[in-house]
Amino acid sequence: MKSLRSQKRRLRGLPLQVLTALILLCAGWFAAAGQATFEPRREQLLNGLRILLLSRPGDQSVLIKLRVHDGSAFDLANKEGLMATLADAMFDQQARNYVTEELGGRLEVTTDYDAINITLAGKASDFDRLLELARNAVMNTQLTPEAVERVRAERVKALRAATPTTAELADRAVAARLYGTYPYGRIVKGTPESVARIERADLLLMRERFLNPDNATLVIVGGFDPATVKRTLRESFGGWRKSGVTVPSTFRLPDPPDERTLVVNQPGTSNVELRMALRGLARTDRDAPAALVVASVVRERWLAAVPELKDRAAFVRHDSYHVGGIFRMGASLHSPSEATKALEAARAILRDLSTNAPTAAELDSAKRAVAASLNQGAQHIEAVAASAATADAVARAVGELTSGEAQRVAARLFLHTPVATVAVGDAAQLRTELARAGAVVVSGEEEVARPVPVPPAKPQQPVLQLKRP
Repeated sequence: MKSLRSQKRRLRGLPLQVLTALILLCAGWFAAAGQATFEPRREQLLNGLRILLLSRPGDQSVLIKLRVHDGSAFDLANKEGLMATLADAMFDQQARNYVTEELGGRLEVTTDYDAINITLAGKASDFDRLLELARNAVMNTQLTPEAVERVRAERVKALRAATPTTAELADRAVAARLYGTYPYGRIVKGTPESVARIERADLLLMRERFLNPDNATLVIVGGFDPATVKRTLRESFGGWRKSGVTVPSTFRLPDPPDERTLVVNQPGTSNVELRMALRGLARTDRDAPAALVVASVVRERWLAAVPELKDRAAFVRHDSYHVGGIFRMGASLHSPSEATKALEAARAILRDLSTNAPTAAELDSAKRAVAASLNQGAQHIEAVAASAATADAVARAVGELTSGEAQRVAARLFLHTPVATVAVGDAAQLRTELARAGAVVVSGEEEVARPVPVPPAKPQQPVLQLKRP
């Protein structure tokens, strides 16, 4: 299997389709209803920085989006939150206050598995100031001993103060159950313990490896003169040093997850957070759009099979990343018996779809639901920037999907695929009730319940190349 870096090079080898969609949909941040969009100007500096410019004459606003194409998937082992801490160091509180209070703008820095995204928005008259802030964030990231101590302490304090909800605990537990210590099983923002282990040398290494122009894309939309901005960008970012050659390390995907239902004990509550997860498809996988439709079909069937879910916080979705994905199902339930009913229904639905095609009515309804979701998400640049395919390409693939193709993708996702299952609630109640649906183990206990039937052997997972510092 190709390396994460090589897959991303192939992805960025399609700037016309991918980046055009990014800039056009980014324009939706400003566009009024019915206003036309324009073809963006595409540039690339000698150091490899990709630039997309969409000038909107007369617009009094400007939006700058700088995306670094690596995220928390590359956090060092036992130091989850490393890339998020690097992102914290890009702007101190003084810079944040300057943008929001003095310029009346917006500054956001987000980190996910695949990227660090910097967003600066404000008045067109303040463009030069906003651009300088973006430039300093990636070219002059302050990692002095004092700065490192400050951002690390602030993140640890924030993590300790933020008590995770039961739903968040369930989401974390099922991801860890599915992927273990593999990047997609770890917490993007880290834990107080993991962030406390981060050292200055770790952040310096991340900066050296990932904050490079040939690993970034800059998007600018709003009221500006393209010729002037082009010259400004060459002056501002032309000295940004291109990265050197890196050699990827070799990692294997983790073993298949334990299929026993894991119970995370929360004594004294009758409510249950139920989660199921399977390994999904990468963003560049040709079947990734179809997986969205399959998820919609599963959701509608689940709601029909368990009417109680219509009044609960229930979801089914497929999340794609650079080299893999997660198919998730979850619900907030009022009792262990409801959780058992929902779990049994979910398993039956996945088994059926892996061998039988959805009906034409189901497929049409799912296509409409996915199309509506894509149209809504197209108005948010963060969602667009995280996508490895154009919205048009995804919508076209969804529209052309047949029932047979949907069944084939469902079989690829569900047939003989181990499922990670987690229930957060009172263990004393859940242990007995969920045992009706299969083997159960309580978190922290060594006791093993009755064995789970072993599915037919699958070919050994190929070696996955992931570049790690």
